[in-house]
Amino acid sequence: MSDLSSDFTFRVDATDGTARTGAITMPRGTIRTPAFMPVGTAATVKAMYPGQVRDLGADVVLGNTYHLMLRPGPERMARLGGLHRFMNWPHPILTDSGGFQVMSLSALRKIDEQGVTFRSHVDGSTHHMSPERSIEIQGLLGSDIQMQLDECVRLPADETAIAKAMHLSLRWAERCRIAFGKQPGKAMFGIVQGGDVPALRIESAKALVDLGLKGYAVGGLAVGEPQSVMLAMIETVEPHLPAGKPRYLMGVGTPDDILRSVERGIDMFDCVMPTRAGRHGLAYTRHGRINLRNARHGEDTRSLDEASSCPAARDYSRAYLHHLVRTDEILGMMLLTWNNLSYYQDLMAGIRAAIAAGRFLDFAAETREAWARAEAERAAA
Repeated sequence: MSDLSSDFTFRVDATDGTARTGAITMPRGTIRTPAFMPVGTAATVKAMYPGQVRDLGADVVLGNTYHLMLRPGPERMARLGGLHRFMNWPHPILTDSGGFQVMSLSALRKIDEQGVTFRSHVDGSTHHMSPERSIEIQGLLGSDIQMQLDECVRLPADETAIAKAMHLSLRWAERCRIAFGKQPGKAMFGIVQGGDVPALRIESAKALVDLGLKGYAVGGLAVGEPQSVMLAMIETVEPHLPAGKPRYLMGVGTPDDILRSVERGIDMFDCVMPTRAGRHGLAYTRHGRINLRNARHGEDTRSLDEASSCPAARDYSRAYLHHLVRTDEILGMMLLTWNNLSYYQDLMAGIRAAIAAGRFLDFAAETREAWARAEAERAAA
């Protein structure tokens, strides 16, 4: 491991239109961008070994502050040497702030100026998370990139409610910045909010940039709005974010979401979609999405992708995967998760290479055409 006094830096190596490729460098390693971060909610990327995740090309994984706060607890995690040692992942880790749970657990929480009071979904116990406590927890976990506490509003929503949440998130961002202080080699990112209201998004972005943070996320998207709205909000925000800082689109998304967001200048992504889909019988491939639950795969001896470097995609028949899925065998979940994360990391590697070569739009069009062609063939079969 590098000297932990080293700084957190970001560089852009090449651009193609608004799309860009580069690297975030920090003591625990380099994150090649654009990057997809597998989600390790409870200190594990479900159905995967850490070494597998690394071998697929992941430079960073995401941990969930809310869930780790409840189990095993941040103070215990610190006593055990921190999240990296705990989960045997010596590479960069980004932790969210718990803010998404403010939205997703709306029946179990209360928000005020001081923070959020949660009722645990595990045992009903009550917990209070202020901006300062969120940063403290992330520090106890030992994460390399820490997110501000924010309030995320599910869309569609009333503009008054969106504005109220955005302004509260800005006040919390300032408190998080103060609580974070100076941590050599680490970073705190602010989160642009403002729902689907362009003026609020711009106001949020400008105010966060004034705080001089090391990176900026776009939050509160992919929460019920059409893809066109999500993309419009990225286009609204991007010109107001500094070119020399990484941009992270939180909770996104599908392969097509990623392609279209990279085109608009996004550097980092996370989403549970590839791992969750793998546990439910859905494979992401160069040939589009393949639902292994469908009876049509029962006698199909083809692999998911004979050209893939991933054994899960290359070395098992669709018939066998169909059998595992239909019988709820754990191996099916493991193989399809492995395949999906492999596909996502291969997609990101292809994106980076295409931007560096100045042919990103061609790469994106070719990728979509391959999905559409395979889908048409399956429909005609």
